[in-house]
Amino acid sequence: MSDPHPRLRLSEVLHQPVRFSITAALAAADQLDFGDLRDAVQVTDSALSKQISTLETAGFVRVKKGFVGKRPRTTLSLTPSGRTAWAEHLATLREIAAG
Repeated sequence: MSDPHPRLRLSEVLHQPVRFSITAALAAADQLDFGDLRDAVQVTDSALSKQISTLETAGFVRVKKGFVGKRPRTTLSLTPSGRTAWAEHLATLREIAAG
């Protein structure tokens, strides 16, 4: 029997297109404000919140809430395990693409 297909190693959490886009944006930055991330991935606030919750539950994203003056601010960043999962997911996609 041959080795299992690499697709079986893809992260089910990261494979969804919006979560993939969120993770890609966060991987390119130390952290992003909620509004900047929303604009980067071009989704609604509620869609972004839902997908962030999934990523946070998986341990891939850290959510930090605070205030700048009297205005609430939410910043997001990848956790170390999120960065590892992202790197592994991309490596698997490259392996599949290479045939």
